[in-house]
Amino acid sequence: MPQLDFSTWPPQLIWLAITFLSLYFIMLRVALPRIATVLEQRRDRVASDLDDAARMKQETEDAMRSYEAALAEARAKAHALAAENREKLKAEFDRQRAAVDKEIAAQTAQAEERIAAMKNAALAEVDQAAVETAAAIVQALIGSKPPAKDIAAAVKAAMRE
Repeated sequence: MPQLDFSTWPPQLIWLAITFLSLYFIMLRVALPRIATVLEQRRDRVASDLDDAARMKQETEDAMRSYEAALAEARAKAHALAAENREKLKAEFDRQRAAVDKEIAAQTAQAEERIAAMKNAALAEVDQAAVETAAAIVQALIGSKPPAKDIAAAVKAAMRE
């Protein structure tokens, strides 16, 4: 093998050094700057993406706060509207209840008047029946009919006692 021949080592070493130095300068002047540029671009892109992500996160948080504020405002409006409607319905219910109570009171007063009239009529009929019954009893006992005025006066005097 020619690589193991010691007489050819110095030229091989020179060509190794020339090749190594050539590749080193090519790498130093061409490949490494390109790699450094690519790495810098990637670093810039990652930093830009991180900045965009942070900005979007902030925008999302702002949107969430805005949404929650709008939701809280809508809930407050809904509660206020419900309370207002509840008050309106309560006032309407109270007004209708008062009208019904007034109507019931009027009907009760009319019924009491009718009952009083019926009671007075019944009492007058009872008085008349008592006078007639007393007249019939007196006639049956004594055989003659006394005057109606005397019987009515006697029944009234008896009812007062």
